[in-house]
Amino acid sequence: MFSTPQKQRFALSSYFFLSGICFSTFASRIPTIKSIFTLTEGELGNLLMIMPASAIIGIPLSGWMVAKYNSRIPLQLGSVLFLLSLFSLGWGFSLVGLIVSLFLFALSLRIINVAINTQSLSLQEKFEKKIVGKFHGIWSIGGIVGVLFSTIMLKYEISIFWHFLMVMLFGIVLIISMFPLLIKNDKAKSSNPFKFQKPSKYISLLGFMVFFAAICEGGMYDWNGVYLKEVVNQEVFTYGYLLFMVCMTISRLTIDNLMGRFGMQKLYMVSSILIVSGVLIVTLFPTIVPVLIGFCLVGFGVSGLFPMTLILAGKAKKYSVPIVISIISTYSTVGMFLGPPIIGYLASAFGLQRAFITFMVAGLMFIPLSKMVFDHLKKTE
Repeated sequence: MFSTPQKQRFALSSYFFLSGICFSTFASRIPTIKSIFTLTEGELGNLLMIMPASAIIGIPLSGWMVAKYNSRIPLQLGSVLFLLSLFSLGWGFSLVGLIVSLFLFALSLRIINVAINTQSLSLQEKFEKKIVGKFHGIWSIGGIVGVLFSTIMLKYEISIFWHFLMVMLFGIVLIISMFPLLIKNDKAKSSNPFKFQKPSKYISLLGFMVFFAAICEGGMYDWNGVYLKEVVNQEVFTYGYLLFMVCMTISRLTIDNLMGRFGMQKLYMVSSILIVSGVLIVTLFPTIVPVLIGFCLVGFGVSGLFPMTLILAGKAKKYSVPIVISIISTYSTVGMFLGPPIIGYLASAFGLQRAFITFMVAGLMFIPLSKMVFDHLKKTE
């Protein structure tokens, strides 16, 4: 029979898997939402700005919930709200309803991110080998399943309403069955209280790294399909998203071993090079084969950024792990949701192809930022 830590790992993996499915389900149908409401790139950018605003509002709520209670409680509450808000995004009744749904979708995702990563670091203590990277690999597998299902829905012209309803029902069954197996006693025993103040230099550097990682990853989620549809003229616009997720998943499932073999500092450098190279190919050669190759390179590049930075966050000393993750996740969430509307504004002004250069700039930032992080660690050892 499986041991208790193995059961907890399986249950937590299920939540990572579901989160990946739900997010990719939403992201892969953004072109559909854009068409339903006949939005321009700029208007879509305005709409997506609701999400970083919601994430900022959720800063004190998510940090307080995970610090106050065992992380499984906010994880379950956030997951329920996540599923309900996803379903409501598929109604398409009114623009006001869409705005409210996007707000709740981003808020619940923020709560989930803090709670689920707190659980992963708590569970890591029960295993000798690193497992955090594999959790993020499972999230990416969920993303692949989500975009594959979206591709099937598009191919057979299933409406977004029925599509999102099926995903919600699957998610409800999953979280009801897995909730009892989650870690129950991971509430921080003692910590400095969270205050709105300037974080330490180390936490700020980690925050900026996940911020730029989120711009690359979130932008690819939201604009990948639009780029294939409007620049490359592909009717089935989920192919690029699918390959991006496959490459990211393959890399995340091996990132724990790669960290042990090459070290995180080298991997940050390689990630930067892959992102920049991939975006250059996508923008310079806007035809189907080069664009798909470019998306693959970007997928390999962004794959290790979040798990590596979360591991580094566990070394912070100013706050307890839940609070540190909440602070870091703030940068991540803002980047994840701020990147797409910025691309929308730039696309409206200069064209989508030129707007993609933003990802290249974000990818370059990992070279100086990672150097400063590891220099800081050497000084404090």
